[in-house]
Amino acid sequence: MISSEEALTSLRDLRTVNRLFGGVSTTAHLLRRAMLKSGLQKASVLEVAAGDGYSIHHATKRLRKENLEVAPLCLDRRAISEEAHCCSQSMTGDALQLPFPDASFDFVSCGLFLHHLNPAEVIAFVNGALRVARSAVLFNDLRRSRIHLALIYAWMPLFQSPISCADGISSIRQAYTPEEMSRLIIQTNTRSIEIEKRFLFRMGGIVWK
Repeated sequence: MISSEEALTSLRDLRTVNRLFGGVSTTAHLLRRAMLKSGLQKASVLEVAAGDGYSIHHATKRLRKENLEVAPLCLDRRAISEEAHCCSQSMTGDALQLPFPDASFDFVSCGLFLHHLNPAEVIAFVNGALRVARSAVLFNDLRRSRIHLALIYAWMPLFQSPISCADGISSIRQAYTPEEMSRLIIQTNTRSIEIEKRFLFRMGGIVWK
């Protein structure tokens, strides 16, 4: 059982990763592109498996400077303490059984989530998210590669928690390549997809409804 102190330490490590290695920047990039292509200056976003909401919160702050307003609702299966949470609106819920009516949000977004799912679960999640979204599903995730796996060992001194070290290694091993992800998503109810490689072994995708 992980103590609350250990969980918060690991959460701080994840914030460092998202701040320095493409979490915030990729989320902001995807939202910007999706909003501009959809002709939206204001957008409602369901951030799934949001954790403490760090990436969506800081991406929203960046976009506000560009006169793009994002109103996020953060959903996670576990409740995060208020002092650790970045989202002003949050709730608990299952990402694979989203408790919302059809077309409830302009976009459904997730970061560092899909690599935790097996192929069938990826397809099921995207289809469920497309149902809830009006325009698109956005995802920001790791790209699996041998170089990425080697680099994680060099990054370990940045981590304060041994949990973060073990999770980083397993996450990279479980991650998909952009090609693998594309082959999965074309099996969903999407009309078109955009997947691109992003800074330091990230990939960003827009799955259009």
